Amino acid sequence: MPDPYFFGYGSLVNRRTHTYPNSHAARVTGWRRAWRKNAALDRCVLSVVPAPEDYVDGLIASVPGSDWAALDERERHYLRHDVSQMVRYPIDKALDVALYATDPQVFLNPTEDDIVLLTYIDVVVQGLLAEFGPVGVDHFFEATQGWEITVLDDRTAPIYPRHQKLVAEETALVDAWISRLELRVIGP
Repeated sequence: MPDPYFFGYGSLVNRRTHTYPNSHAARVTGWRRAWRKNAALDRCVLSVVPAPEDYVDGLIASVPGSDWAALDERERHYLRHDVSQMVRYPIDKALDVALYATDPQVFLNPTEDDIVLLTYIDVVVQGLLAEFGPVGVDHFFEATQGWEITVLDDRTAPIYPRHQKLVAEETALVDAWISRLELRVIGP
């Protein structure tokens, strides 16, 4: 039986944050990225929500031996959903593909008082830029719901566990979008 695949759209779109093999750029239809907040967490997480007319660009990668344990632990705040019929990828065979999304009964829309880490945004943008270029980054900022959040600038002392070093052009791109969206930034 062939290995299943996951669809990564947040930090998992950035190949530098994992070592899963057989990864390919992909698109899932019928979903949209959204920032979500759970009272038990001290910051927002990126998720996806159903959106029939939208799409999310991301990365599919195989899960060797169907061993979901490590990925389920990494994505422990999310539920796994089968999107095999909604995903398009450059492989000429049918694949079993799952994505992780937060439980909408537990994770709610954030408010301006809710925090997202700048290094988390950086990781997502770096991955999207590598896979889809500036168009992928533009779609991320334009189509993601919940930008009414506050951004905590943790670049000088990263809090996000999978933070990555950005080159100057990547940092400038993130900063330009934060300015364009008029997001409130606090810290460091």
